[in-house]
Amino acid sequence: MKLYHSPKAVNPERVVNFLRLKGKLEAVEIEDISIMKAEHKQPAYRALSPYAQVPALILDDGTPITESRAICTYLEGLFPEPNLMGSDPREKALIEMWDRRVEFMFLMNFAQWFRNASPFMAELEKPQLPDAAAKAEKSVRAFVASLDKHLAEHEWLAAGRFSIADLTLYLCCGFAGVMRWKPHTEFEHLGSLHARVAEKLA
Repeated sequence: MKLYHSPKAVNPERVVNFLRLKGKLEAVEIEDISIMKAEHKQPAYRALSPYAQVPALILDDGTPITESRAICTYLEGLFPEPNLMGSDPREKALIEMWDRRVEFMFLMNFAQWFRNASPFMAELEKPQLPDAAAKAEKSVRAFVASLDKHLAEHEWLAAGRFSIADLTLYLCCGFAGVMRWKPHTEFEHLGSLHARVAEKLA
């Protein structure tokens, strides 16, 4: 299998770290794609990933899989231990619920803030929209505050155990640093979870 990866981007890092947690990084060949250089928009890559998405996993039979959550679902089936996506219908539903919440309410809002406010994105996001950035920043900060309240009563986000949802949250906290925001230092319980995930990845 071959994995197209973009270092420091949340979704590609999600797949790489998912494999790391499985102890299966050696199971894939990894090729880096530069988003900032628009390599993901070149014809050769679009032939594999028509919507120019990174990551992309190319199976041994040539089948391409994009969307990081879909890639992780495939890898979970291929390498079932340690289980990171739920061992029964209840766990699977709770883990996916929280994972999707982090994706939509943290990652997507933060991405809007970043794209519309960071000078690094000025060449890629034309025009940048300050009002959109302000609205997204307000939304993501409110969501993270609510997450911290949840984590005050739960060691892990979902199903009472470590899962992909915690990994996604950990990576989003790292991504937030591009806007000089470190939510895991601002919120006590989120900080504790961040430290626990970092220990698992060490």
